[in-house]
Amino acid sequence: MKKIKWIDLIIFVVSAELVGALAGILAGNSFDFYKGLAKPPLSPPGWIFPVIWTILYALMGISAYIIHASDADNDKKRNSFIIYGAQLAVNFFWTIAFFRLRSIGLSVGVILLLLVLITAMIIRFRRVSIAAAYLNIPYLLWTIFASYLNIGVFVLN
Repeated sequence: MKKIKWIDLIIFVVSAELVGALAGILAGNSFDFYKGLAKPPLSPPGWIFPVIWTILYALMGISAYIIHASDADNDKKRNSFIIYGAQLAVNFFWTIAFFRLRSIGLSVGVILLLLVLITAMIIRFRRVSIAAAYLNIPYLLWTIFASYLNIGVFVLN
């Protein structure tokens, strides 16, 4: 096993976390908006979302670091990072669409695109590192659940 380059790992994790934090800041006062919506069954309390997303962004950063530190050829790494960046950008935009723009219909389309991109990322990461791919399974599962919630909110409101 290769020696962990801790500075690189920290940079990958912090950069992923910053995407989430910036989206949250730009979203504005999202808790009041979310509390006022009719929600589908199984909706968790609002405080759980930042906890879950903090964990998921950390897992994304760790998985990206694994790709970066791998012995894969540069084309495989580059292709992996293209899809990683695309899903991170769409993830960022979902928060803006739902909370800042309060466009629940748009956010449904965005989250469905995000599901496609996460799946593609997992497939692409698996070509480089099984561990990097598997670290994103919780992200995929949570986004499936978030899609259910988003669609439910859209239908109910």
